[in-house]
Amino acid sequence: MWRLRRAAQPTLVTSLALAVATGLAGPAAQARQPAPEPAERPSTQGGGHVRVDQLGYAAKNDKWAYLMTPGASAGARFVVRDARGRQVLSGRAGADLGKWNEAYQHVHGLDLKALHKPGKYRVEVGGLKSPQFTVGGGRLFDGAADKTVTFFASQRDGKNVIPGSLERKPSHLTDRAAQVYDWPVFAGPDTDQTVGELKPIGGPVDVEGGWYDAGDYLKFTHIAAYTDTLLWASARDARHADPKLLREARHGLSWLDKMWDEKTRTLYIQVGAGAGNAEGTYVGDHDVWRLPEEDDLDADPAHRFLKNRPVFRAAAPGKPISPNIAGRTAAAFAVAAQVETDPSKAWRHINTAAQIYAQAQTTGVDQLVTSLPFAFYPESVWRDDLELGAAELALAGRKLGDPRSKTWLRDSARWAKEYLAHDAGGDTLNLYDVSALAHADLLKAIRAHRVDGLAVGAADLTKDLKAQLEIGRRRAVADPFRAGAAYNQFDAVPHAFGLNATARLYRGVTGDRSYDAFGTQQRNWSFGANPWGVSFMVGVGENFEQCPHHQIANIKKSTAIGAVVNGPNSEDLFTHGLGDNLDRMNPCPPDAVDRNEEFTGRGSRYVDDVRSWQSSEPADDFAAIATYALTLEAR
Repeated sequence: MWRLRRAAQPTLVTSLALAVATGLAGPAAQARQPAPEPAERPSTQGGGHVRVDQLGYAAKNDKWAYLMTPGASAGARFVVRDARGRQVLSGRAGADLGKWNEAYQHVHGLDLKALHKPGKYRVEVGGLKSPQFTVGGGRLFDGAADKTVTFFASQRDGKNVIPGSLERKPSHLTDRAAQVYDWPVFAGPDTDQTVGELKPIGGPVDVEGGWYDAGDYLKFTHIAAYTDTLLWASARDARHADPKLLREARHGLSWLDKMWDEKTRTLYIQVGAGAGNAEGTYVGDHDVWRLPEEDDLDADPAHRFLKNRPVFRAAAPGKPISPNIAGRTAAAFAVAAQVETDPSKAWRHINTAAQIYAQAQTTGVDQLVTSLPFAFYPESVWRDDLELGAAELALAGRKLGDPRSKTWLRDSARWAKEYLAHDAGGDTLNLYDVSALAHADLLKAIRAHRVDGLAVGAADLTKDLKAQLEIGRRRAVADPFRAGAAYNQFDAVPHAFGLNATARLYRGVTGDRSYDAFGTQQRNWSFGANPWGVSFMVGVGENFEQCPHHQIANIKKSTAIGAVVNGPNSEDLFTHGLGDNLDRMNPCPPDAVDRNEEFTGRGSRYVDDVRSWQSSEPADDFAAIATYALTLEAR
């Protein structure tokens, strides 16, 4: 329910010799070398596991599975069987890729690239069997993306909910006439507990609708703008427009439109308070486990801010807005303007985007504005958001024939130059750094406009896209499962999907396929080719996340199809246990046994338990980057 998240992942330092020796393709590069004679007879008698991408593999792409065992198993024979049990492929386990933990000291790649025929398969090594996986085409990825869209539908708030499998009902209708409050004082830098009473400063305002941010019921402009930008970009960049996807993108934009008051030039950033106050006179969203529709009928005086949720603004009316949130909110409207076929709607969207973009604070920027408290989402990079907002405005302007288009193009190039000078080199595509998408779309805008004298050129942008991929690749060559994300930190899974998407964006703007295999490995890791053998998207694969930290799904004892969870996180975050189940929280798993404990390794741990918000909480931004990555894969 509360993610204390870091803004960037530090770059892993590895030797140039290691990078050159192993090459870009991870296990493929190693497996093609002659395998050394094993120090002992290859065997799986001591137990082990076969890990595969449980979503599946594209027929023409590289395909790798992994064998993890206590003892060395290089050269162990594996076979692949189809759905009828017939052997269709055989091979030998590759060289040792490294130790995972004390229990599983050997990991070996299993090369499945010769498997081309569409169908369902399993890998067998001795007495070990993998989960079932599919070999197919682009529709394979469309199906998974469709599940993430289902998740957004289940996250809806307000009157326009979609019942679905979670039996959703209209909720928080009181948000139609919400009061605006001054920023609260917090009890400390790492808590969402407030001190004293909230101070009303305005209202009422209509902020009904939108999506819940995560497993709780707070709503944030910072998250919704990033999420909706990716949904609109998915609709734009897909092979064909998915009506369900467009419906959710429009739902998100409708709420963002409410959060921006164009008459007073005020951007509202949050609906709801995370926790109650130190004095105990009121409770907050994270204090009560419940169904959202119950809030509208809650008459408990201490629950007054659950029923009548407070709204907070980014800045006083007409004052400059934190550039990160201004840039990404403008981007959402600008990408929508590129997609909408109704000219009147497209023009309205581009004008809204231009107004918000013009409101951005661009000098004297100190701490950014994301949420209250800031520790929920501690973003530190903002020039990428302005680059993205201006690039999308330039593309929208080009489509609509807006004479401001070239000005926005120059702006985007200027902010790209500033980003490269001040912020590049620390992170990859995710909620906290959108430069990969900004670079790719700025490149499109440059090629469409043909304007001379820009602050950056194509070479600068492609160089940084490649540098971001190199951050992940350097991690991957040192990891036995070829993970490019730092899985001992927050947001490992969305970072993996971000790297997957960036590899596709890089190929799209350069034609260079050097990172295709690396990008595929990141998707493989996210869907089960990882030490835990878990698909981190609910509803995909035989062994997916079972107990997400999601109130509605947990109370309803139902499945949050398409939810994407954080995945593994730092082992240190679990030192003091998971705590007790909250009132009305259904224990999950019922026996409270951590079935993944034996796979804890390399400073990371994954716990599939409803109490484990550190690893099992889904979030909109997680699902959004997965949607975009899968959309690019399906093209």
